[in-house]
Amino acid sequence: MKKKYIPAIGAALLAVGLLLYLAGVEPQNGFKEKAPSAVSAQRAPSGGHEGHGGTAPAPAAAPESKSPEGRTSSDEAPAVEITTEKQQMIGVKTVSATVRPLRKVLKTVGRIEYDERRLRTVNTKVEGWIEKLYVDYAGRYVRQGEPMAELYSPELLATQEEYLNIVKWRRESGTASGTAAMLSRDAEALVEAAKKRLQRYDISEAQIRELERTGKARRTLTIYSPANGYVVQKMVIQGMRVMPGEKLFDVADLSTVWVIADVYEYELSSIRVGEPAAISLSYLPGKEFQSKIDYVYPMLSGETRTARVRFAIPNPEGRLKPQMYASVEIKISLGSKLAIPDDAVIETGTRQIVYVDKGEGYFEPREVKLGLRAEGYREVLTGLKAGEKVAASATFLIDSESQLKGVKPLEKK
Repeated sequence: MKKKYIPAIGAALLAVGLLLYLAGVEPQNGFKEKAPSAVSAQRAPSGGHEGHGGTAPAPAAAPESKSPEGRTSSDEAPAVEITTEKQQMIGVKTVSATVRPLRKVLKTVGRIEYDERRLRTVNTKVEGWIEKLYVDYAGRYVRQGEPMAELYSPELLATQEEYLNIVKWRRESGTASGTAAMLSRDAEALVEAAKKRLQRYDISEAQIRELERTGKARRTLTIYSPANGYVVQKMVIQGMRVMPGEKLFDVADLSTVWVIADVYEYELSSIRVGEPAAISLSYLPGKEFQSKIDYVYPMLSGETRTARVRFAIPNPEGRLKPQMYASVEIKISLGSKLAIPDDAVIETGTRQIVYVDKGEGYFEPREVKLGLRAEGYREVLTGLKAGEKVAASATFLIDSESQLKGVKPLEKK
């Protein structure tokens, strides 16, 4: 009997539910209608009213005079805000742009050379043979006036004998009178001519006096050192025949030496004679020689594109030897310039940016034009005035914050 009423009850409940749905009455069975999705809400008509499926339009935001990202009003430059706490956390430091003397230190390598003004060559002006050699190896130290070799020359020997004969004739004719007296005056002229010939052969006045005193011609001519120094070249051996003007020895005085340093072509504009330099050698650790630029050579090397710069250094102890290498630091004065630290500059590739401290935690990105770089500082040509403060540390972090907030420096007109 119960099975007959079950379909009828189900049909009645279905009918009641359909009527409630059509009447818009919310069912009371504990379930609620699902909220419309975000997509449905966006597609809803903007002019709808409550209770009819629409959403009320959001009120328009009021314009702000200063955004939290930075100052953007048209009457002042843009700036990025970095709070005091944030500055302390990232380590921001500011310095003032000041006029300061700048000095550039140019480091290069040099080598020790002979002082060419102290080089002497020993040669002879007469043909002959080396009969005795006092200086028989290169590198020996000789003093001025020290004998170096003895030269036998038949031509020089004949000139000495001629001089002695004329001197003897002058003495004999000096005691006569009349015609002999006239010949005596001629003899005096001949003696002077013969004496000058001997002097042209590098016979000294002392040797000529010795020749007159003894009355005997010397078989050999002694060759003396013209200066104090080291024999750096020895071109003869004992018994060798030499011709007039042929080099026998080279003597170098090493009491002063030259340091020749190479400077690149692009650095020549700042090189001046008289600029101070510090020179050191690995051979003498801890020893530093002070010097000045003595000369800038006018030629440029085509292979290395460098020019030579010369320094002179006293070498009384002889510890500096030619062909030694040396480290050279040239200290170039650039004058007084408006400058800021190197770390304060952001190089973008096309522009150079600094962040100027405007106070109250604001930093203005500003384009500047820079010049010389020296000792960790950059010369400021345009864009900054003396006394303005710029961020000198954590500059990249400030720049990153500025980029994130879209704060950019004003374009130069």
